[in-house]
Amino acid sequence: MERATISPSLNQNYLLSPSRAFTTRLHSFSSSTRNLSPSSSSIKLQHSSPPSSVLSSVINGGINTRCNAVLSNSSSTETTEYADIDWDSIGFGLKSTDYMYVMKCNLDGEFSKGELQRFGNLEVSPSAGVLNYGQGLFEGMKAYRKQDGKTILLFRPEENANRMRFGADRMCMPAPTVEQFIEAVKATVLANKRWIPPPGKGSLYIRPLLMGTGAVLGLAPAPEYTFLVYVSPVGNYFKEGVAPINLIVESEFHRATPGGTGGVKTIGNYAAVLKAQSIAKAKGYSDVLYLDCVYKRFLEEVSSCNIFIVKDNVISTPEIKGTILPGITRKSIIDVARTQGFQVEERNVTVDELLEADEVFCTGTAVVVSPVGSITYKGKRVSYGEGSFGPVSEKVYTVLTSLQMGLSEDNMNWTVNLS
Repeated sequence: MERATISPSLNQNYLLSPSRAFTTRLHSFSSSTRNLSPSSSSIKLQHSSPPSSVLSSVINGGINTRCNAVLSNSSSTETTEYADIDWDSIGFGLKSTDYMYVMKCNLDGEFSKGELQRFGNLEVSPSAGVLNYGQGLFEGMKAYRKQDGKTILLFRPEENANRMRFGADRMCMPAPTVEQFIEAVKATVLANKRWIPPPGKGSLYIRPLLMGTGAVLGLAPAPEYTFLVYVSPVGNYFKEGVAPINLIVESEFHRATPGGTGGVKTIGNYAAVLKAQSIAKAKGYSDVLYLDCVYKRFLEEVSSCNIFIVKDNVISTPEIKGTILPGITRKSIIDVARTQGFQVEERNVTVDELLEADEVFCTGTAVVVSPVGSITYKGKRVSYGEGSFGPVSEKVYTVLTSLQMGLSEDNMNWTVNLS
């Protein structure tokens, strides 16, 4: 078995910006065995060498990481190593994995070579741009294990990289190149390979973050930035699993406004939906469906996913016009549906059309495709289907997930094989 080789800097504190005196702990996961040593930086990370199953090398400024499976006594037979957790009940929650990837950007706007580090807490200056002015973006992706238990697949990672770059421009932030982004994701996934669920048990959720970690007091872009990738094994997003969810239409609270940041994946967009979502969940609903803030009659999106309706086998979804996140699963479903012969319309969709639809479903990285069982609007509840997927949503769900999991031939060239 090959041994890992790492750069000397992994055995030292990785200082991401010059700041001194006061620091605020930004908690990711706590661990009594992962304590941070004092430092005079504005963001400080603990380091530890990657496991012996990981080989990291720098190639043209990027990271190429290969994870070896645990070998059995026979040199010709490989067995797959898994983390010791209950894979049948992982749900959609945070689980502390082994490694994260960190890369920093100095004042020149160029990102340095990134490195794998032990997953742990961060310390950042209380005047960091992300804490004071919300200068931060994130992405959501998944890695799947194929039926052979060894092959690992990513789904359209270049789309996430490009979306982060688009969002970074809107938020006045430098962003990693597409190549840097994808290499960071690959390295993080392979370093945490044992946390990828067995086939059919879930997926490895991947969370890339871009944060203004440099200290700034006046309203201005941060002087320094940190790109970070961490992962967690997950199951279904909604507690209902793939059973239909129940939504309530919200007409008072709004997720986004024209000219705002609703079309990019900035962190503030999600804090803004927590109030309405909490009220809805307290009443027994799964989530909230938002309307436009001008006319209060056109559908926008659910808190963390896009919305589709089906009428007479025609699929319709709100068009992307600055207030709706351009979901990658949304984009993929549209393409898949058209390859299956369905007519798909991207346009203004009214709440009246929603109430008259034959099927309604949501899409997103976390939920993939989730059927909607009922919509409640101004006290009126409308139900769809008979407690399961409708025929159209089931078809596009099956085709998409078969591609993502490697169960069917990828004629779209969407998956990236990490094995």
